[in-house]
Amino acid sequence: MEVSLTAVCKNSAAACCLARSPRPRCRYVGGKLPLWVTLFLLSVFSVTQCYATGPTSDDCLACHSDKSLTTKRGGRTVSLFVDQKKFTGSIHGSLQCTNCHADLDGKDLPHSTPLAKVNCGSCHGDEAQLYAKSLHGRAVARGDSLAPRCVTCHGNHDILPVKDPRSSVAAMKVPFVCGQCHREGTPVQMNRNIAQHDILENYTESIHGEGLLKKGLIVAANCASCHTAHSILPHTDPNSSINRRNIAATCTKCHANIEQVHRKIIRGELWEKQANALPACVDCHQPHKVRNVFYSQGMADADCMRCHANASLKSADGRSMLVRVSEVAGSRHLKVACSQCHSEVNASRVRPCETITHPVDCTSCHAEIGQQYQLSTHGQMHAKGDANAPSCKDCHGTHHVLGKHAPESLTFPTNVPDLCAKCHREGHKAALVYTGVEHQIIPRYTESIHGKGLLKSGLTVTATCTSCHTAHRELPASDPESTVNPKNLPATCGNCHHGIEEQFVQSVHSSTVTKTDKPLPVCNDCHTAHSIRRTDQDGFKLDIMNTCGRCHAEIAKTYFDTYHGKVSKLGYTKTAKCYDCHGAHDIQKVTDPRSHLSRANVVATCQKCHSDATRRFAGYLTHATHHDPKKFPFLFWTFWGMTALLIGTFTVSGVHTLLWLPRALQMRRELRAAEALEAEAEKHSGLAASEAKDDNDAQQ
Repeated sequence: MEVSLTAVCKNSAAACCLARSPRPRCRYVGGKLPLWVTLFLLSVFSVTQCYATGPTSDDCLACHSDKSLTTKRGGRTVSLFVDQKKFTGSIHGSLQCTNCHADLDGKDLPHSTPLAKVNCGSCHGDEAQLYAKSLHGRAVARGDSLAPRCVTCHGNHDILPVKDPRSSVAAMKVPFVCGQCHREGTPVQMNRNIAQHDILENYTESIHGEGLLKKGLIVAANCASCHTAHSILPHTDPNSSINRRNIAATCTKCHANIEQVHRKIIRGELWEKQANALPACVDCHQPHKVRNVFYSQGMADADCMRCHANASLKSADGRSMLVRVSEVAGSRHLKVACSQCHSEVNASRVRPCETITHPVDCTSCHAEIGQQYQLSTHGQMHAKGDANAPSCKDCHGTHHVLGKHAPESLTFPTNVPDLCAKCHREGHKAALVYTGVEHQIIPRYTESIHGKGLLKSGLTVTATCTSCHTAHRELPASDPESTVNPKNLPATCGNCHHGIEEQFVQSVHSSTVTKTDKPLPVCNDCHTAHSIRRTDQDGFKLDIMNTCGRCHAEIAKTYFDTYHGKVSKLGYTKTAKCYDCHGAHDIQKVTDPRSHLSRANVVATCQKCHSDATRRFAGYLTHATHHDPKKFPFLFWTFWGMTALLIGTFTVSGVHTLLWLPRALQMRRELRAAEALEAEAEKHSGLAASEAKDDNDAQQ
């Protein structure tokens, strides 16, 4: 048996290596081959992909991986670049380009342009049928240039599964995908007849929008949950998911038990007019801004305020139950219904709040903050039933809760010291049970550089109590998790003093540099905890030597033996102190090239005070002491040699003086006796001379 084979191989794999040139064709003309030869050739060619009917993805990417590849469409330059990494990682990564660009099947490269539009319906038939009947599909059919196509929502070469958070149609991104056309100011919103306005803005503020965008609840309803993904129809269409007769079924996909839990009487009328026939949800819950309108007019505010607007209303223990509407209206909880906080209310009761048995649980909304509070000292005290433990309302208030950026808020920075002082001022409840070493906390903070900056200069960026201790997770300094624990304190202070922290963590005082069992100094060891002073004040400069001396006692002694130390003791602040030579936060070992006292830097360090200092000048031994024979033997023996010489000299001189003293006294007595005899002799000779003169005068 023979077979006529005009062309066994039309496009062999070996001929496909040149992607940019037409593929050569292997042709066998009109011959007759035995059957076994034909079968052998067919098997060989099938192994080598001889029946490939079009270019592979690698062939296409040989050109389309070039970022500079472009074309002209409608007068615009369009990039033809395809990111291979994104394509291979997409849901279509296992497909060949020709699976979508079907018009290239069997064609040679380079191909002609333009290509036919991709028909997604060839694989996604059901979705394509729904889309074709939808509002969007009809718009495409009539040639509307603004109508969205598959690529508008899903992308092209980087399509990811809908459950992938990176997908353009992931739940968190759907509002923004739809917002490309339906937010205010877009061509669609301005040029097409769309009854709803501010759609994206209203959705963002709705309970659905807050749940999705602010809380990250991907189960919260988004645009596709109500309008569907591909069968989007106007609400007037009987088949639309948001048509009046269908809207209840759409909503109950999520709100499954709404018939059981919904309030039965609204404004004096039955909510459900007929059994098992739910009314249209949009009658009360306006589209795209569900919650805002209904709750402000319905049960939460109106019903509660019928009683709680009464100033004489009091609880069984005498507490006022008055709620001022003005306070609620100006609070952060303006859009929060009473029943959301007082969650045990039962709307079916005559007095809905009679079922409340527990206080408000703020953690139902503020879960993360609640966890922090439970771990804090305050939360632990509260869990033990300690009456002194502060709760949320002690710091934030009740119905007039304001944001921390509002000047009237209890938690506004300038109000925080007074807020904490309610408990922590001396004599108050927290101070009475406190067993630590910090006292007079509030007065000291007030006089500190932080307190003056906040309370006198109004610098709200200045550190307050919560800046160091945190707002909700206050822990004692001994707790390793505390923000004021020594190992965490540099990072805490570094929240404001970032540059200082960067220097400190590289210094010898940092635990990351110096490995030792001894405690290393941190910020509060030098600056204190609450009475932090300016470092340019005389008091701080004079105290710093004693501060350093708490750890470096021996070195401090040698410093005070030097000229610098002695003058500093006299109160002169311009003399070099520890930090002038060693640095303040960037102290390094002298052998470290970064040190201010390294050989390369020491002259410049001395020149900060002594402008004409030289290398020889910088060789001065600042901490040299004659008390250390091991470190400074020459100085030690010189000092004691000179001291011995002086003592010996004075001793010999003293002994000599003592031995000479008796003779000196004797010589003094003999001298006085001789002087007396001489004086007596002179006296007698004087009398004799006088008498001789008188005799001579008489004779004359």
